[in-house]
Amino acid sequence: MVPKVKTLILDLGNVLMFHDNTLLYRRLGELGGLGAEAVEQLVSSGIWERLHRDRLDAEEIQREVCGALGIQLGPEEFAAVWSSHFTPNEAILPIVESLVGRVKLVLLSNTNALHTEYLRQHLPLLDKFDHLLLSHELGCAKPDPLIYLEALRRTGAKPFEAAFFDDVPEYVEAARRLGIVGHVYRSVDEFAHQLATLGLR
Repeated sequence: MVPKVKTLILDLGNVLMFHDNTLLYRRLGELGGLGAEAVEQLVSSGIWERLHRDRLDAEEIQREVCGALGIQLGPEEFAAVWSSHFTPNEAILPIVESLVGRVKLVLLSNTNALHTEYLRQHLPLLDKFDHLLLSHELGCAKPDPLIYLEALRRTGAKPFEAAFFDDVPEYVEAARRLGIVGHVYRSVDEFAHQLATLGLR
């Protein structure tokens, strides 16, 4: 079957790599004598957005988070805790790897410099992607239309030639408004079926 799309745009969190934010909040809270809910409130009060959109380096991220939580950690200790909530989605990785060279593969992720460093080390499949579009490097994040348009620009694809998978319905809807084929990621089996409808399985 001739593929219906030329570019496959994939989210990272809870697609290629699971992330348990509740676990992260609990571990940070244990270090600062705070409950997980209190940490979530502090981190969600604007820190996440700043980390995703601003070009902060590892030291600046550590200072931002530790300052908000009132904790003191060394760089290595903080980095270990900050990325301790990731687990690879092992079932999806062979499927995505089978698409290398068949379509343009693009990663589109709202993330920060420290998480990017960790994920590059622990997800070698990323080296086979054609483009890694990371919000903290671009200065914009999903669902900003600019980040989707940048994915199209990098690959030379027209909107209808690109398919986007993300676990957040709001982000998928933003892609659809631009004419990109959008699918909400729910499971590996459903992902495989959706790829088949696109002529990619």
